[in-house]
Amino acid sequence: RHHEDQKLGHQARPLRIVDLLIFCCLYDNAPPVSGGALSLLLLAFSGNSCYEIRHHTKKVEQIMTRDEARKKIIFALDVDSMAQVEQWATLLADKVGMFKIGKQLFTSCGPQVVRSVRERGGEVFLDLKYHDIPNTVAMATLAAARLGVTLCNLHALGGYEMMAATRSALDQEFSPGERPKVLAVTILTSSTAETLKGVGINLPVPEMVVKLAMLAKSAGIDGVVASPLEVSLIREACGNDFLIVTPGVRPSFASVDDQKRIMTPADAVKGGADYLVIGRPIAAAKDPVAACEAIIDEIMAI
Repeated sequence: RHHEDQKLGHQARPLRIVDLLIFCCLYDNAPPVSGGALSLLLLAFSGNSCYEIRHHTKKVEQIMTRDEARKKIIFALDVDSMAQVEQWATLLADKVGMFKIGKQLFTSCGPQVVRSVRERGGEVFLDLKYHDIPNTVAMATLAAARLGVTLCNLHALGGYEMMAATRSALDQEFSPGERPKVLAVTILTSSTAETLKGVGINLPVPEMVVKLAMLAKSAGIDGVVASPLEVSLIREACGNDFLIVTPGVRPSFASVDDQKRIMTPADAVKGGADYLVIGRPIAAAKDPVAACEAIIDEIMAI
């Protein structure tokens, strides 16, 4: 319009911000999960001059798909029989991202429980929280890896040497794309400041969690299991390439139960959690499949 005024011999209007033409919006090449950098190419016309402005660049968050939200859910198999495992795996294999197998179930049913879930199309987070001398933990983690689990874990309080030995043993037998991701447990979600004081740890819970997460990362561990209340602190300290799995997640329709440091699915994901461990809100629901869908809705609402 500015140039049209000039061609007609009219006095040109002063250029205003609304005269800026959004010429082109381009997404840079970036991984889908991280969003893209949106480059705004603006042409500003002033007389016969044309100014290209490319300096206003901002992050654009990708809209999460329903399948991506589903994959964030780890269903806790808090049962003690193979029949129940088969029932849940059959019902939820395509409704959640993974199944968590803990000490009770693994002690009752043994390694076959992992095979049973995988045969039904489910992935496994083997939640045995190894804590022993370095060689014992390394060998136990190797045994878990040979079962084909996707995630397994150990206690960060076992120390640097224990964690580094475990990572080294895995790297000697598996390529990076084949081995399971190893998580370090920081502080259990049932623990409070008083709990820590009772075992001689005088640091506040958040500070201790971050300290253990940083120790785990330095030892080559892939991520941590931590309360959702500490997720943002861990993310800031350890970066975006560090996995965070959070128990203590309770959707809006569920009760608190026995965990002290809890958060909703939406808030946990917004804070930076990669996976959410959820058991009772799904298992105790009248319609477990509908409960999974409701949790996915909450995750996508962020």
